[in-house]
Amino acid sequence: MEARAAQADPGQVAGSTHHASAWVEAAVLHGFTLALLLGWWAYSQVVPAYQLPGPFAVAGRMGEFLTDWNRGIQLVVSLGHVCAAIALSFAIGAALALAAHGMGHVRFVIDNRLTPFLNAFSGIGWLFIAILWIGINSATVVFAVTMILLPFVIINLRTGLEELDHDLVELGRSLSRSSWARFAKILVPLLVPYLFAALRTSFGVAWKVTLTAELFGGSAGVGYLLN
Repeated sequence: MEARAAQADPGQVAGSTHHASAWVEAAVLHGFTLALLLGWWAYSQVVPAYQLPGPFAVAGRMGEFLTDWNRGIQLVVSLGHVCAAIALSFAIGAALALAAHGMGHVRFVIDNRLTPFLNAFSGIGWLFIAILWIGINSATVVFAVTMILLPFVIINLRTGLEELDHDLVELGRSLSRSSWARFAKILVPLLVPYLFAALRTSFGVAWKVTLTAELFGGSAGVGYLLN
């Protein structure tokens, strides 16, 4: 009886081990971030500020986006460019993905011609084409970013459509004659993980591309301030 009482509960042991592992991972991550910041600060002390400003100087300039009205407006403009490009890429990408899924004669063109072309075409190329076609304005930025994001959306949604639970889709056809009801209550919920995956990727890529597009082809935004 005493030996059994002395034995530790396996669940408690596993829980404490997991808790300790989480603490170690957090310490490593925070330690890496701190080391990176210290290395950044140390190197900024031996090079001119125009080559690499220190973290405190960068933080101060970032704070100006909250205190300076003009900089705040430019940040809002950049956010508008990002949101507009993401919305357009999702609308166009979803339409193309659904067309490829539902129409066999279109599938080959979208999967084997259009998507590889969009995925391989240079982002700077889209920007220069937009400058030639549209000029230097916000429409140029939104067009270039939209074209860069399109393949991410198409590929993610095509993957989601190919991996649908066909038994559940067939059950929906048996229970409802409304295509819209099946789309809203079955198809969209099944595609939510793929939509969020595309959104996460698109948002990260859009910010990086938007700043470059504003630098060369924009008339407003954070990238335009660097010009």
